[in-house]
Amino acid sequence: MLVDLIRVKAGAEPIKFGLILGSGLGHIAEQVDGIAIDYTDLPGFPHAGVSGHNPKLVVGDLEGVRVAVLGGRMHYYEQGQADVMRVPVETLHQLGAEAIIATNAAGTCEPNTKPGDIMMLSDHINFAGANPLIGEETDQRFVSLSDAYDPAMRTALRSAAKAADVDMSEGVYAWFSGPSFETPAEIRAIRRMGADAVGMSTVPEVILARFFGMKAAAISVITNMAAGLSTENLSHEHTKKMAPLGAAKLEKVLRRYLSNQSR
Repeated sequence: MLVDLIRVKAGAEPIKFGLILGSGLGHIAEQVDGIAIDYTDLPGFPHAGVSGHNPKLVVGDLEGVRVAVLGGRMHYYEQGQADVMRVPVETLHQLGAEAIIATNAAGTCEPNTKPGDIMMLSDHINFAGANPLIGEETDQRFVSLSDAYDPAMRTALRSAAKAADVDMSEGVYAWFSGPSFETPAEIRAIRRMGADAVGMSTVPEVILARFFGMKAAAISVITNMAAGLSTENLSHEHTKKMAPLGAAKLEKVLRRYLSNQSR
């Protein structure tokens, strides 16, 4: 069994949280005191093919809390599979995770939010129209997403940001399929629908986490203004270049949150 293979290498002690890292945020995995396992050594794990990700599972301690970190994710746009992260997310559950915290690089739809800021997700809009539970045959597929982003976790993360003296806004994230960036017309439309940020990930993992009975929270590092809101040229290279601007803030919040959970 996959989880047994991981426990042989990383120890049998259950984890408390699973962390999923987005583009340019892989350095957080390097702060974990534990063992790193390449996805290629884990049957069923995707071979994440996007630059800026570090496809390793890292299990160990961070701020006194036992965590498992997914250093890379495969995106829907890579193979057209919305459930491509099902095995990794289920593995976090089997390792004992009570909750996941997903991170991503995103574009902002709000002129007052700038690259380098971080935004905690309060809800999402599935603009891609795909779902990782399509094909699931049990009635568990009818997952309630009324509180997809756990209110208690959001309150604790809000407190952690305040204690760490980090400004962290909150907003609604719209999931687009990618890999092309959104058009200005799409951004105008999604803003009218209530979106504050846009990106190409996270929503499938949150749905899967809720499917497996885990709580979920998510934080975006803002790397760019959404299409039509500035003159900058959007590209993946730009995303990777800008992600470190908010990564330090994100790390401070995560560390303070985990430190509070260890008490």
